[in-house]
Amino acid sequence: MNRINQLLKEHKKGILSIYFTAGYPNLDDTVPIIRELEKKGVNMIEIGIPFSDPMADGPVIQDSSTQALNNGMTLKLLFEQLRDIRHYAKIPLILMGYLNPIMQYGFENFCRKCVECGIDGMIIPDLPFKDYMEKYQIVAERYGVKVIMLITPETSEERIRLIDEHTDGFIYMVSSAATTGAQDEFNVEKKNYFKRIESMKLNNPCIVGFGISNKATFKAACEHAAGAIVGSKFVTLLGEEESISAAVGKLVAELKD
Repeated sequence: MNRINQLLKEHKKGILSIYFTAGYPNLDDTVPIIRELEKKGVNMIEIGIPFSDPMADGPVIQDSSTQALNNGMTLKLLFEQLRDIRHYAKIPLILMGYLNPIMQYGFENFCRKCVECGIDGMIIPDLPFKDYMEKYQIVAERYGVKVIMLITPETSEERIRLIDEHTDGFIYMVSSAATTGAQDEFNVEKKNYFKRIESMKLNNPCIVGFGISNKATFKAACEHAAGAIVGSKFVTLLGEEESISAAVGKLVAELKD
């Protein structure tokens, strides 16, 4: 069983998934960050592939992508860094990146490398769902790599049910139709959106992303979904704290009791 499916089978609530940008703050930080996150009890990790035009990301992750690229990070180098990651990590690992560098690498080559490294899934925010079904689904399924699709408050029920029918893993429930970034709390409108999606009784669990930064937002997301994804908050801490260990420790302390 794919590690993503296994995690979601074992944990119905409270899943904590952390995003970071590969190659930030330093080029060789990828593996140490993964090891430290797993050591501190994180359930799943999203490894960001830096890109020059990350349109779904706010300024914090944009800046981390720029620095990672300046550090020399490439998709080829990232796969080299992850080559032996399964010697150290047991939890699900997902690559998150934009279509352009993946297409330049070659989609089937990308899937093949994911399997070789033990990567369980991918999130491609700018991959149209129609293109996924027509061109990429058959390849991803052949390699057993889960493609995680995003929904927003503006996504129609028809589209959500179509995504639910044609994917297998979890649905990334974007908390708002905005870019990534930390928030102190979720308003009533966003909480109603979480409740609405929960009431649809989808086959795939949902995990909330965008805006999770503290106990209040983590708890609110987990109340109506299987878990939450934290990105900008952790990337900020990686840039501020003196060590990876300190950044991870502070993050977990600020999110969980």
